[in-house]
Amino acid sequence: MQPLNYRHLYYFWVVAKEGGIARAAERLDMAVQTVSTQVRELERSLGYALFRSVGRGIELTDAGATAVRYAEQIFQLGEALPAAVQEAANAQGVRLAVGIADALPKPAVRHLLQPAVQTPNLRLQCQEGDFDDLLADLALHRLDVVLADRPAPANPNLRVFSHRLGKSSVAWYVRADIAAKVEKDFPACLADLPLLLPTTDSAVRSRLDDWLARHGIRPRIVGEFEDSALLATFGESGLGAFPAPELSSDEFVRSRGLALLGRCPDVVEHFYAISAQRKVDHPVIRSLLAGAEQSVS
Repeated sequence: MQPLNYRHLYYFWVVAKEGGIARAAERLDMAVQTVSTQVRELERSLGYALFRSVGRGIELTDAGATAVRYAEQIFQLGEALPAAVQEAANAQGVRLAVGIADALPKPAVRHLLQPAVQTPNLRLQCQEGDFDDLLADLALHRLDVVLADRPAPANPNLRVFSHRLGKSSVAWYVRADIAAKVEKDFPACLADLPLLLPTTDSAVRSRLDDWLARHGIRPRIVGEFEDSALLATFGESGLGAFPAPELSSDEFVRSRGLALLGRCPDVVEHFYAISAQRKVDHPVIRSLLAGAEQSVS
């Protein structure tokens, strides 16, 4: 079947609405033969007769009646299109499509996006996913920015730029009733607790492993999680103690029934905004970067 020619469909639609080729030709200010030819071309491409002769006039076949119903929907949408485009163009809202890497702690996301959510009439769209997949979407301009716990890797085929947003030292948390039974001081108590850790793909995992080794702690790892939110959820359930950015402390302790075991200030988690432009022109992303420590490419 040939691709549908919408001009032929439009002429057919006018003929059907006017009840005849002559009246349609008059409305279209075209020759009768031209309109008749266009309708026949549509019938040829669809493979079915759309009109049949009745006396000195014509009427729709069953196939023609179906075609008219679809044409009505198509051209009603077409008539609404200019107004819809004008409304969208004149809208005052600002759209920001953000990709959020799985490993990035969700309290940190809220903290990092705080300058953006204060933008009047902001329409925020958040997409969580694999870091590499998000970078691909960013490069294809499906996203405006990606938030992650690491800069984008050096790749000449991927033109993106990493902007450092901030950092937070890491602390350890456990459910409050478990913390009440801990007998040793921090960090020695971690050797007696089941631990939940980020997967080895996480940027902070190697730093945590080194920190545990320096303190002579042989961890009893009972769970590893790519998604930081899932890690915290299992920590809240009592499965084990887990690390998270210190900026999460208020939320974890006050709202989630967790206790702060201790801090390890020499283990730091870094946060990045990754854009497809070195010099960012999106006004909301600029507000995110306003307090950035430095930009790295």
